[in-house]
Amino acid sequence: MNVELITKEDIKNLKTEILNEIRQLIRPGQSENRQWLKSAEVRKLLSISPGTLQNLRINGTLRYTKIGGMMYYKMEDITKLLEGRE
Repeated sequence: MNVELITKEDIKNLKTEILNEIRQLIRPGQSENRQWLKSAEVRKLLSISPGTLQNLRINGTLRYTKIGGMMYYKMEDITKLLEGRE
């Protein structure tokens, strides 16, 4: 049986790799000037359900702006959430 140790540095490197891959997925489909995303786009990006997104709004983890019946989220806030810098 082989035992492998995972260090904090390994986890940080994995986090960085995942964030870089997410950034690459975000960039091609969006113009650089795009600052706001709709709820469906955020759910798809984060792979979360509508209920989870609602919980993020309710507990203040993810800020939003409501215009009419639509909710919009700043790309900057989503990036901060992904990086754990809420």
